[in-house]
Formats: sequence, structure tokens, C-alpha cells
Amino acid sequence: MIHATLHQLKVFEATARHGSFTRAAEELFLTQPTVSMQVKQLTKAIGLPLFEQVGKRLYLTDAGQELFSTCQDIFQKLEQLEMTVADLKGMKQGKLRLAVITTTKYFMPRLLGPFCQKYPGVDVSLIVTNHERVIDRLSNNQDDLYVMSQIPENVDVKSHAVLENPLVVVAPLHHPLAKEKNISLKRLVEEPFIMREPGSGTRRAFQQLLDAHKLSVKVRLELGSNEAIKQAIAGGLGLSVLSRHTLLTDNSEVTVLDVEEFPIERYWYAVYLSSKQLSVIASTFLDYLQTAAAELAEGYGLKGGEWLKQLQD
Repeated sequence: MIHATLHQLKVFEATARHGSFTRAAEELFLTQPTVSMQVKQLTKAIGLPLFEQVGKRLYLTDAGQELFSTCQDIFQKLEQLEMTVADLKGMKQGKLRLAVITTTKYFMPRLLGPFCQKYPGVDVSLIVTNHERVIDRLSNNQDDLYVMSQIPENVDVKSHAVLENPLVVVAPLHHPLAKEKNISLKRLVEEPFIMREPGSGTRRAFQQLLDAHKLSVKVRLELGSNEAIKQAIAGGLGLSVLSRHTLLTDNSEVTVLDVEEFPIERYWYAVYLSSKQLSVIASTFLDYLQTAAAELAEGYGLKGGEWLKQLQD
């Protein structure tokens, strides 16, 4: 390995990630023969095959898997070094990789905008996806920080609560229950419901409440999008339980019901692996996120239940 160059490791990492010499060459602005030659020389230095080819696809051998993991560690350490050196110079420069669940789209852009303006030298990569994919990325340490509403139980992580995320019952604006107060759960479950897909944190929280009271609901529709659910509610297809963050934009066709046991109290968390050492940039963003999220909540009037009154009015 002493004869392996950093350039060869970079070429190998890109090839392993894409499973293709051609796609690695495109990413690195090299020719395909150059990529093949660099990998061949690295293979000779290792003394074991790094890839096996099946059809047009490249697959990592056991030695290749070990080297790929080592390459990722090396490049991450080098990135952290660059950020640390920049910080010592009084600058904030580097890459920030974030992965967040889809519902955060209602507030994350409002938090990222001022951060990017304050630190123009930071290049932000934002992945917005469902809960399962965020957990998968977290398990594989693909990003710096993750924002989610449910802390995984089977992954050793550190978490920081950054923003309240209450769940509320949403109905069509002129629904018969819209003017009632303290609606019982038994009365509520008589209505048809529109639910998020199985695996959704919102659905799981609602189901836990139902199970605690030995109740069940009639599920008329299952939809994977909060916006689609709101449109279905407005169309009179049923009620739903949603994060109140989904209702901060124009929602003149729906209303929040006053139901016992609601809102269900939840929080948004910034999460990362316990074994991970945060980069200077990631630590800076985490500190910023905790302060800026609180200011955002106050700006929306989301303290002390005021947000619920606003939505019901």
C-alpha cells in the first residue's frame, strides 16, 4: 500500500461507487483507459483482485470492500482537515452533507437560506427522502447530519431536539366536527381516514395512540405525500393526522380538529452516529440549527399552543 497514490485511491473509490469504469471516468474527467490503468496499478499494489466483472457491472471483492471503506475514511479525514485548517484561518469553508425526511421541506429551506448567506464558503448537499432511506444513509454514514422525527432504535446515535413537531387531526374546512370541542377518540374513529404509507413516523405515532385505547380506524386511502393527503382531505375523502408543519402554508380548504389526546407531542431531531466526529462545518451547522429553529418557531407563533389556536381560527 505504500506505493498506492492518493490519485489511485480516488479513482478506485469513484469506480467502486459507480460500479463502472466509464461512469467513474465521466465523474473524474478522465478517459476510461486511464481509469482502468489506475485501478490495475492499485490492484497490483494490493496484491489481490479488487473487482470482479459480471456482464458490464463491476462488483467489489472482499479486498475491494475493505479498501472502499478505508478510502471513504481517508477522504472524510482529509475533508475534515481542510475544514479545520480553514477554521484556524478564521474562515468557514467546506462541504456540509444533510439528509432529511420529506416533511422537513416545510421549514428546512427557511433555515438553510440564512446559514448559506452567513457562510458563503460552505457547499451544502441536501438529500430529501423518506424515513427508511434516511435511516439507511445514517447506518452507512453517508452524510454529516440527519434531521428526522423518530430516533432509530437499532442504530447507536446521538440526537439533539431542534424543533417541536406536534401531530394534529386535519379535516375538510366545513366538516361537521369542525366546530366541536374536545372530540373523543371513539367519535373520531367513526370517520374514514387517509393515512401515510406503512413505515411513516406520523402513522406509527397515531397507531400507538390508537393501540393504547384499543381503537382502530377505517383507512380509505394510503398516500405517500403530505400534499396529496391535504388535497384528498379538501376533496372530502376523509380525515388525517399530519405534522402541523404541513399546515404553515395556505390551507384555506382544511382545518384542525379539537380532539382529545391531540396534539401528539413530537420533535424534530438532528441525528448522527455516536462514533462519528463531526467536522467543524457540521458542528457549526448543528449549533446554528438549534438556535435558528427556536427563532423560526417563535416567528410563526408556535409556542405555548398558539399555533394550534391560529390554525383552528
